[in-house]
Amino acid sequence: MEYKAYWALKFLNFHETASREQRSLQLLELEEMRLIAYESSKLYKERAKKYHDKKLLKKDFHPRQQVLLFNSRLKLFPGKLKSKWSGPFTIKKVRPYGAVELCDPQSKDPDRTWVVNEHG
Repeated sequence: MEYKAYWALKFLNFHETASREQRSLQLLELEEMRLIAYESSKLYKERAKKYHDKKLLKKDFHPRQQVLLFNSRLKLFPGKLKSKWSGPFTIKKVRPYGAVELCDPQSKDPDRTWVVNEHG
């Protein structure tokens, strides 16, 4: 039995160099398929990002403009119909890099302001 196993192994791997080359070609083909899949995934992500960015609207904020503030920290609502939006607030100052300084026109303290991200 052991002799037949060695014989079968020798018969199947008779051409050691040919089988080695075939294995290396198969590995190269596998690597090429992986690179093609990576490239197509990259192209898909770029197209999806371009489509998503096309749908976004650029908003320019100016001082004395009235805005609503979205409360993203409010996760649990006591009632279903409670709004996540609060306001209106007045923009006091537009800072660089997307920061906006808001003030509440109905507040008793006119100097009470806070800075928020213009997307928040």
